[in-house]
Amino acid sequence: MTTMTKNTGAGALPINTILDGDCIEVMNSLPEASVDLIFADPPYNLQLRSDLHRPDNSKVDAVDDAWDQFSSFAAYDKFTQDWLKAARRLLKPNGAIWVIGSYHNIFRVGAALQNAGFWILNDVVWRKSNPMPNFRGKRFTNAHETMIWASKEEGAKYTFNYEALKALNEGVQMRSDWVLPICTGHERLKDDNGDKAHPTQKPESLLHRVLVGSTNPGDVVLDPFFGTGTTGAVAKMLGREFIGIERDEGYRKVAQKRLDSTRRYDREALIVSASKRAAPRVPFGQLVERGMLRPGEELFSPRGKIAKVRADGTLIGDQVKGSIHQVGAAFEGAPSCNGWTYWHFRRDGKTIPIDLLRQQIRSEMEA
Repeated sequence: MTTMTKNTGAGALPINTILDGDCIEVMNSLPEASVDLIFADPPYNLQLRSDLHRPDNSKVDAVDDAWDQFSSFAAYDKFTQDWLKAARRLLKPNGAIWVIGSYHNIFRVGAALQNAGFWILNDVVWRKSNPMPNFRGKRFTNAHETMIWASKEEGAKYTFNYEALKALNEGVQMRSDWVLPICTGHERLKDDNGDKAHPTQKPESLLHRVLVGSTNPGDVVLDPFFGTGTTGAVAKMLGREFIGIERDEGYRKVAQKRLDSTRRYDREALIVSASKRAAPRVPFGQLVERGMLRPGEELFSPRGKIAKVRADGTLIGDQVKGSIHQVGAAFEGAPSCNGWTYWHFRRDGKTIPIDLLRQQIRSEMEA
């Protein structure tokens, strides 16, 4: 793959590239404060002591690779502390990190995150709709993994596309338990022998939700445990830049082939529902200044109460004067009121919410 670079002010960043090497060493070689988001799927340290077999005595293809083996909890903790330190150095001040793990390691990783100075925002449970059963029948079926989402520090202005996630969830606020299938079928990558290319390949649906929710097009996403490249593939499709770090040549080969065949979505399709808090502020008085509403024009409440627009952008009605919010609250006897959705005007016999005029001004500002 041809290496592309992005000037960060602190040095050139090799974007849309898989970097070969130890993740800690490679991260320490990259420019400081140059990455918007890190998604990390580190070794889980499963501590398997023997082969696992199904009831028919067939062997389960479990995670027994050398990269998941550590001599002790202390060795795993040291490894975790070192890569988190390198990762935090790379994040921009308002950057964030996602780390995924199982019960074998996620509690140790969570403590290390806090000790390193990260500020935990949420833990998200990925509940697998089709988990592998517990063949021995001695424990519960392990049907979930846990992701920790954390900002670089307390008070950071991290990205959270609340409205986009709500839209993904059919208009309902996105919860912290995500029911998604594990990677199977055509999505499961195979090696030259027809075997699973990677034992812990994550589904694209998981990364789609993470990246839509916590990044914007053009952001740089780093995956220090790149594996077969799910993070890079989804980042590319969604118009994000990526950096992958992977020391295993076989994984890099599979990931590169995957990335070469991945197409970026059309630019228009990458636009997501914006947070209302992020929308440009439009004072009600601007509607009056621009003649969209005239002084003396009447506004109507859902209950049929009437207030008149004044030249300074305030309302008057039933001897109550004030902003669209204050007068609406007074009419309803409520502590507060969203005047934009409360008040309506009339045109050609139709009753129209004043918020429609605000949206018109916002669309002009964003054009």
